[in-house]
Amino acid sequence: MKPVTRNALILAAVITVVIAILLSNNLSNNLTNNSQQPIEETTEVGNTAIEFVPTIGLIDEERINNADKEPGNWLAYGRTYEEQRFSPLDQINTESVSKLGLAWFVDMRSNRALEATPIIVDNMMFVSSAWSRVYAFNAVTGEEIWSFDPKVPGAWARKACCDVVNRGVAVYKGRVYVASLDGRLISLDAASGKQLWEVNTLIDRERDYTITGAPRVANGKVFIGNGGAEYGVRGYVTAYDTETGAQVWRFYTVPGDPSLPFEHPEMEMAAKTWKGGEWWKIGGGGTVWNSIVYDPDFNNVYIGVGNGSPWTRVIRSPGGGDNLFLSSIVALDADTGRMKWYYQTTPGDNWDYTAVQDMVLADMEVDGVERKVLMQAPKNGFFYVIDRSNGELLRAHKYVAANWATHVDMETGRPVEDPALDYITETKWILPGPLGGHNWQAMSYDKEKGLMYIPAMESPLAYAMNDEWKNTGTYKRVVGGWNTGIELGRIVQVMADAGDPPKARGILKAFDPLTGKEAWAVEQLHYWNGGLLATKGGLLFQGNSLGEFNAFNADDGELLWTFNAYTSFLAPPVSYQIDGVQYVAILAGTGGGDLFSGEVPNLASVKYGNFGKLLVFKLNGNVELPAPTVIDRSIPEQPDLQASAEDINRGERLYHETCAVCHGLAVKAGGVIPDLRLMSGAKHEIFNKIVLDGVLAVNGMASFADLIDEGDANRIHAYVVSRANEDKAAAQ
Repeated sequence: MKPVTRNALILAAVITVVIAILLSNNLSNNLTNNSQQPIEETTEVGNTAIEFVPTIGLIDEERINNADKEPGNWLAYGRTYEEQRFSPLDQINTESVSKLGLAWFVDMRSNRALEATPIIVDNMMFVSSAWSRVYAFNAVTGEEIWSFDPKVPGAWARKACCDVVNRGVAVYKGRVYVASLDGRLISLDAASGKQLWEVNTLIDRERDYTITGAPRVANGKVFIGNGGAEYGVRGYVTAYDTETGAQVWRFYTVPGDPSLPFEHPEMEMAAKTWKGGEWWKIGGGGTVWNSIVYDPDFNNVYIGVGNGSPWTRVIRSPGGGDNLFLSSIVALDADTGRMKWYYQTTPGDNWDYTAVQDMVLADMEVDGVERKVLMQAPKNGFFYVIDRSNGELLRAHKYVAANWATHVDMETGRPVEDPALDYITETKWILPGPLGGHNWQAMSYDKEKGLMYIPAMESPLAYAMNDEWKNTGTYKRVVGGWNTGIELGRIVQVMADAGDPPKARGILKAFDPLTGKEAWAVEQLHYWNGGLLATKGGLLFQGNSLGEFNAFNADDGELLWTFNAYTSFLAPPVSYQIDGVQYVAILAGTGGGDLFSGEVPNLASVKYGNFGKLLVFKLNGNVELPAPTVIDRSIPEQPDLQASAEDINRGERLYHETCAVCHGLAVKAGGVIPDLRLMSGAKHEIFNKIVLDGVLAVNGMASFADLIDEGDANRIHAYVVSRANEDKAAAQ
């Protein structure tokens, strides 16, 4: 390659596995009101730059590039531009960690996923939460200094595949930059939280675009991508002027309508790799929804590109082709946006194998030669080491079980697919499933040990082609719904018919990038856990789905310390030091791409609910975290709905096509989005008003009247009641 009751056990297994695909549209109740209207489509630069005098030190690219000279701060998303997420602090170490205690905490007033990386500079902490809200805290005391609410319309939650999340802010020259779920990039005064300007980043506000990723900043520019591939959008990344919000450049990741002029030369090249079909009408995909990394050594911006729309290549590009730049790492000139090189991890992606996972930069010796490398563990199960000067592939080792491909051919750089796993004509269990062997949860690199620590997982899926396509050979874009190309409506039956699934599990793994060998591994009860932080103190920190915040010995994986937060984790920890005291901070609150693990009752989100917190620890911290009450999840009596077996069966299919992405397979949610089996009588009475009229739209549950009518809503309701009665009877 150019550098560049079959029985209850099966049902339980199916439920555990399928949640890897049914990612949330976030249509449920939220604790806060979000009833504001969308911004006008014509919005460009909202306000001109406003002069201000910041009260914190100015962060610029020089300061971030020399972050090791001030290890007490955490200046950027991955601490430095290398994004290794390694802290040089060692006051908290393998000997002292037993004394670690809670210093302070903040109730984030959210019941949705919290995924952000806090930024700490000059005693101030900047962090985002659900609905793209931003907070500034005193990093020593936890006192709130200011907060900012971009007032995202509640109904926009329906456009979000994976919760109303935000992964963080960027701080640069006295300003804080945040991207809102509804597609705005906003500049705030770091001292006061006052909005300075906002821009609309979306090329088409009628398409279901969202932004959940953290911006990056360098050289007077702020870089941001977007999400929405499943809903049918076209991906791109944009650079804006940090002072004014004016657009500097935009790079599209997939070609648009071939009858129109190409936006830039790379699109002409990419169009030749899309063969047949009308992908641009569906969207094409290729969204840059997470990883964007700046490299000062080459003045590059590396973007991780996502999956196609739809997932299935036979629908998206029936004539074949690599479909550039899907599932690729692309190096762009930071000043112009022109491509320097690319490497495609999964040519012709067929499984939702995004390459948006965190990228880590490092200097290392490879085969006796000093190299500047980029490392990534994308969804497809292979760990890549790439020369970032030219895109040359140096290593490609499996880091988890992956059966879709046997290996990567190092001569061509291409994965060698196993033809026995082709699901076009026959359902196949495939590893990894769409959650990947690793998702957005941050990994951490210790360059002295030469080890990458990965929050890995093995979560399979039985892939089967969409029934419409199988029966008619055609596929029509679902406007306002998911466009995967695989079968969702009959997913329970599809997976049951596929036979016993491979085991799903989480694995905290210490991995040698050059040899592909595992230094050690800790198997975890569940696969959907938090990001990582390694420290010079010999520790590895991670929060998990059980609500445990753990510290492991980075040499062997021994558990040295644990704290029960009563809330499941996804976010990565950070560490900072002020006045000689080292702190470790992390957000607690789950959701995101795996919202409804209803068959794992010991998950903190199922046992206690999901109430987000910001937790900060120090040695000899003595603050007590109140223990919540265990939630009663017994199923109440259900209304007497008269429905035929045919209507219930139809309701099952409609539910899994429309509702399960939030409320869970077989109506079993995991403690974040409401479990519809537990609805009150009052909610049953207004079921159609919720589903069709959108009476809860301000909380995220928008109307679905564009996809279903009253008869379909009644059928879905009947199926929900039927499932509740089945599970209630089974529990007696």
